[in-house]
Amino acid sequence: MRRRRQAQDTLRAREFEAFVAGAAGRLLHTAALLTGEAPDDTPRARRLLTLALAHTYACWDRLRGDDPYDHARQHLATRFAHGAWYRYGVPGRRRAHPDNPLAVLGPQERLILVLRLYEGVAEEQVAALLGLPRERVATVCDRATATVLHPPRTSAPTVGRPKVAPS
Repeated sequence: MRRRRQAQDTLRAREFEAFVAGAAGRLLHTAALLTGEAPDDTPRARRLLTLALAHTYACWDRLRGDDPYDHARQHLATRFAHGAWYRYGVPGRRRAHPDNPLAVLGPQERLILVLRLYEGVAEEQVAALLGLPRERVATVCDRATATVLHPPRTSAPTVGRPKVAPS
């Protein structure tokens, strides 16, 4: 009995290690896009990824045929959404790093855009995951896409007229 349990634990650990080896890079990139951190400095994204992978490992035996990547991605997204809301009161208080390609977007817009375009999750699934109407997800995604493709212009510096000395 004891040997069988050890063999099952070893197999479980190997399966999970193989999953992490294949999925961790993409999930970390997803988390970095969500958090809006600089590409080379991602402590919040790494924390989100660690929590998502720990939760996936805890549920590993119960997944039974479900996609572990989808499970980890869902946990990552909901963890980010709840953290953005509860930590800052309203989504959007913490500004993204300017080197992040999605820095012009707020957290909810980044979340929806990343899930829809980078991860390829259907509108209906994103809406169910976030508890929003499908139409709202479509609107936010369209607006976020337009903002990323055509970022708002910064105002040009005002050039003052040179002062003319009185003659």
